[in-house]
Amino acid sequence: MFTHIMIGSNDLEQARRFYDATFTALGGKPGEMDARGRLIYLHDGSRLMITTPIDGKPATAANGGTIGIAAATADNVQAWHDAGVANGGTSIETPPTERPNGAFVAYLRDPDGNKLTARTPAKK
Repeated sequence: MFTHIMIGSNDLEQARRFYDATFTALGGKPGEMDARGRLIYLHDGSRLMITTPIDGKPATAANGGTIGIAAATADNVQAWHDAGVANGGTSIETPPTERPNGAFVAYLRDPDGNKLTARTPAKK
């Protein structure tokens, strides 16, 4: 359905530290800068792109938006959460936890305020 998701950042190096740490915790690879100065993460056919806004205004987080990231195991979700908090992210909502449907879920805000979740597939 999607070709990519792009979010804004006011500090690409800080975003790189955060996303490199969280995505490698899930078994992904560090991001790479493209020719336009965008930070790009590729994994299993998905692409997350992070950029400074082209209009020159500050990047802001989407109010009500959440980016969901697939994780294989509860240990991966916990590692993602721990790596995010250690690299400038903020733990939000509840601590990493199993949901009634059996999915293990954690939530973070990245250093720019974007809301993220990592979760395992539901079991029920």
